[in-house]
Amino acid sequence: MSADPRTRARNRGKTTERSVARRLGGKRNGATGLATADVETAVFAIETKSRKTLPDWLTAAMAQAVRNAPDGKTSLLVLHELGRRHDGDLVIMRMGDFEDWFGRVGSETAETAREE
Repeated sequence: MSADPRTRARNRGKTTERSVARRLGGKRNGATGLATADVETAVFAIETKSRKTLPDWLTAAMAQAVRNAPDGKTSLLVLHELGRRHDGDLVIMRMGDFEDWFGRVGSETAETAREE
């Protein structure tokens, strides 16, 4: 008998949280019963979402951003909802690009670099 889909989704979410915490040098908060970020570093409160597949339009838009970026530039995807203020737009980048820019943000090196 296979596991309940909700159990599989929870386990997938926990695995993603652990992976993100490890990659970025953060701490996974786990289920605390309080409204907390999934992962925290010294400078970021991270909410993670894991899905079996992402929407095609979203992955296509990110692929377009990557494809159109000149050499030496980092690709960003900005999502804007019509009628909303731009300060609420979502800015998306690939994890590898994020790590290139910020490294392990929970590490002493990253914290020291921000203080200088």
